[in-house]
Amino acid sequence: MMKHIFQKGSNPFKPTLLLLHGTGGNELDLLPLAEKIDDEAPVLSVRGNVIENGMPRFFRRLAEGVFDEKDLKFRTKELNEFLDKAAQKYEFDRNNIFAVGYSNGANIAASLLFHYQNALKGAILHHPMVPIKGMALPVLSGKSIFITAGTNDPLISPMESVELQSLLEKAQANVELHWENRGHQLTMEEVEAAAKWYETIVKGVK
Repeated sequence: MMKHIFQKGSNPFKPTLLLLHGTGGNELDLLPLAEKIDDEAPVLSVRGNVIENGMPRFFRRLAEGVFDEKDLKFRTKELNEFLDKAAQKYEFDRNNIFAVGYSNGANIAASLLFHYQNALKGAILHHPMVPIKGMALPVLSGKSIFITAGTNDPLISPMESVELQSLLEKAQANVELHWENRGHQLTMEEVEAAAKWYETIVKGVK
């Protein structure tokens, strides 16, 4: 099992928000985001199983911006299987999980989409990269994805954000890319933009 927190939420028909922290974060980091996005939804917040210089992450990297692809595949499978078990244990709908990830957490969420057609219903990806280049994606029709990116992000070029959007759109996902004139940090503006977008996606759910 992965270290995690589960909150039942007041509306079981809402998507379960899967919270995935950035490097050095933990399962408490993104709880305030879940509150902003949907304060009625069940929440499953997970801590990464990899430690790099004392900091939790979701998968290993070989250098800054260079992923250990073998480990990424292994950890993506591990997270997908954890979601299967958690859905049974906590009795939430396995087919209605919305990932909310930042940086390293956004990358593992993107990797779930790249590897498993039914892992996620949708995702909010704050400052993600393309997890694996040159890979055939499953058909992602019906999935809704919101990507946020910083025009001055020192870790991720704007081209990378556009490439991820393009790959997901080619796989038939509905993708919106939101720009902030900032760096790699997570801003209140992009969190609010994500919350607004999310509301339009799930507004039919009461």
